[in-house]
Amino acid sequence: MNVVIMGCSRVGAQVAALLDEEGHKVTILDIEPYSFRRLPTNFNGTAMVGDGTDEDSLKKAGIEEADAFVAVTQGDNRNVMAAQIAKYMFNVPKVVCRVYDPLREELYHTLGLETISPTKVGAQLLRKLVVG
Repeated sequence: MNVVIMGCSRVGAQVAALLDEEGHKVTILDIEPYSFRRLPTNFNGTAMVGDGTDEDSLKKAGIEEADAFVAVTQGDNRNVMAAQIAKYMFNVPKVVCRVYDPLREELYHTLGLETISPTKVGAQLLRKLVVG
């Protein structure tokens, strides 16, 4: 599988490393070169300085051949914008984006984006602790 990841945060770096270990072709984009320090030394993928909301950066990262796109920056707006670009402009088959705001995550999910909200996960954990 050919995967493009936007955001080399802890989550982005971990996803990139896991996919790389499994033998997938991985390209990870970040606007900050220092972020790539989070990647393991044995990472065989491509780390590129670039903006996942910019068409040229995405093309250089191989978005036109990507089977999947993951947007995991710290910014909900950037993640949603990049996910929409990947899904609707480049027709990437599998697109997932992280959205911190649970209300916005639900809205974007109903509009057709595959979203993950870590905030909702926290609420679910709390509910399991309290309710059982």
